[in-house]
This record gives sequence, structure tokens and C-alpha cells, in this order.
Amino acid sequence: MADLILETRGLTKEFRGFTAVQGVDLQVRRGTIHALIGPNGAGKTTVFNLLTKFLEPSAGQIYYNGRDITAARPADVARFGLVRSFQISAVFPHLSVRENVRVALQRPLGNSFHFWRSQLVLDRLNSRADALLDAVGLAGFEDSPAASLPYGRKRALEIATTLALDPEMLLLDEPMSGLGQEDIGRISGLIRDAARDRTVLMVEHNLSVVADLSQIITVLTRGRILAEGDYDTVSNNPEVIEAYLGTGLGTGLGTGHA
Repeated sequence: MADLILETRGLTKEFRGFTAVQGVDLQVRRGTIHALIGPNGAGKTTVFNLLTKFLEPSAGQIYYNGRDITAARPADVARFGLVRSFQISAVFPHLSVRENVRVALQRPLGNSFHFWRSQLVLDRLNSRADALLDAVGLAGFEDSPAASLPYGRKRALEIATTLALDPEMLLLDEPMSGLGQEDIGRISGLIRDAARDRTVLMVEHNLSVVADLSQIITVLTRGRILAEGDYDTVSNNPEVIEAYLGTGLGTGLGTGHA
């Protein structure tokens, strides 16, 4: 299908006899925010690790923009435009906020992490770095050490560094983890803004965030796809309710944490 940006066919991962992901056929439409949810141990993080090639599948194929990336290296997958947030960002806590974004901005230029380049060359990236920081609400923090930022602001910096790579598709791994309610609202807004011209696939436990942001939700349990659809569809699916809450514990998932 032409509108698919990411697709898996029969994606499977076994660990010494334990099947963590089994026969997952995932289809992510271009321009959507697509959530991957499920109880603890459902296989969500394993799927993410397979998609970004930090794990090799035991069986199945992965396609990105129609290209078979099943055997691609992690760096190649990122170069194709599929970037997993929070894996490359804010890894230099004693660099300034601006310097962290500049490091990410260098990657598409083919000179990442060239700290020995002249200050003049690096300063040319300042306006782009500052524009990204302003977009994520970090104007005024440019010269602060990354380590000094409050946790919610560090998450915003992580989004800025990821966007600096100019990805076509973002994979967000539990972006709301550890955030307070005020920060959740801020980061939700950043994700919505980032998705205006990108595709987003996210693993998230906060179901109120999932309901607010996602057009399509895929529910995993025991490594398999249990249900898929919009929030109303999956939250009223009896099998989904049982997987999350146990039989007879409610008629819907509500909007709390899972």
C-alpha cells in the first residue's frame, strides 16, 4: 500500500526458547501518530528494538518506505529517516543545551561529533540549534549544562536533538515515563507539533496520552497483536480489557496508566 511508511510481516523474536514477539504484522500509515500499547511483558520494547535493528529478528521482514530493511544496520536505518528518540539524545550532560543540539545537527552533514572543528564552523549551526530549542520551549536555556535541566526539560532537549536529525519517522519509547502532569502536557504538545510533517510510532503506558494523540492503536499481548483501531475501538474490546485489567474489572480502559 502506497500510504504505508513502515510494515512488518511475520516479525518474530525468540530468546533461548522463549518467544517474545510472534508473527507480528504491523502497518503504520504515513502521517499518523500510531501507538503501540500492551501490558508489561507484551513485547513492545522488543518490537522497537527489532524495528531499529538493535535486535535481529528470528523470522519475518521489516519494510520502510517499501525497502526491505530486515538486514540493515542501525546506522543505516537512521540514515534512511527512521529514528528512535531518547537513544542518541542528551548523552553529553556536561555540554551545554545548545552544544547537544549542535552535535545532532552535524550528523546529516557527515561530520558528527567533530569536536575539533573550528569554533566558527560550529557557530554556523547556532541559529538552527536555537530555532529547535525555541520550538521545544528551551529558549533561554541554550548555555545551561544539559545535566542541570529538570527532568521534563531534558525530555524536551531529547526531542530537539532527535528533530535535529531531520527524521521522516519518529519512534518514541515511553516519552512520558517519569514526567509530572505539567510536563506531560508540554511533551504531548511537542509530539503533536513534530507529527505535523512526520510519522510517529510510540510505545506509551499513559493511556490518556494515547487517547489524546493517537489515530491508530495496536495492542500487543504475549508477543502477538491482540487488537487494532482507534481508541474507542480498542478500549471497549473485551479481550483488551481482560488483558489489561482481568475479567470483570471494568467496561473500558479509561484514561489512566496501565
